[in-house]
Amino acid sequence: MSECSDIVQLEGVTRAFAGAKAVDGLSLKLKAGEVMGFLGTNGAGKTTTIKMMLGLLAPTSGSVKVLGGDPSDPRIRVHIGYMPEVATYYPYLNARELLAFYGGICGLDAKTVRSRTDSLLESVGLADAAKRPLKTYSKGMLQRAGIAQALLNDPDLLVLDEPFTGLDPLARIHFRELLRNLKERGKTIFFSSHELGETELLCDRVAIMKKGHCVYQGPVKDIAGDGATNLERLFLKTLGEAK
Repeated sequence: MSECSDIVQLEGVTRAFAGAKAVDGLSLKLKAGEVMGFLGTNGAGKTTTIKMMLGLLAPTSGSVKVLGGDPSDPRIRVHIGYMPEVATYYPYLNARELLAFYGGICGLDAKTVRSRTDSLLESVGLADAAKRPLKTYSKGMLQRAGIAQALLNDPDLLVLDEPFTGLDPLARIHFRELLRNLKERGKTIFFSSHELGETELLCDRVAIMKKGHCVYQGPVKDIAGDGATNLERLFLKTLGEAK
């Protein structure tokens, strides 16, 4: 794929709906191997930005490049993995059948899907539940199935929309370790979240959105761990909610 070090490049991106700007003048870059947390309250423009990064929405103005090209190009899309906040799966499929289904959508041949399925289900902790119907899965197990399908095409960029929503403490720990392992493997990860603690633990950099504008970008190491500043305090201060 592209050898460009900037896996994601958004330059002056604006997206308007019926004249209202959901995203306004956003510029953002994500380098290869980075993990970036994308923060903001509901309605801040996070999901709209993700949809533009995936090529599902075109910007009203500005430019979006992913892996050096247009994210709506099928040749680019095959190198992106995506897990939505709420994924609806056929409840009577099991995890193996789910991956076979998505493998067909991705254009992968059956042999490749079969060869990747065992290792993926093992890596996400679903090997023992691989033949159980998805309707019997907990929220945490469905999240693991979601990450497995997002990784099936061995993507260069992994995009996750609110991956920690609804997870119990044990499931959060397991999911956090899974993302850390992916980071160690050199995957580039971009995820939106309301979970500031998880973001602080996992991310190299964060960006904070407010009413369509990016109001902060910076390395996590610059705002965490000194005893006086952490991501929660920065988030509240940036959004004007600090007491």
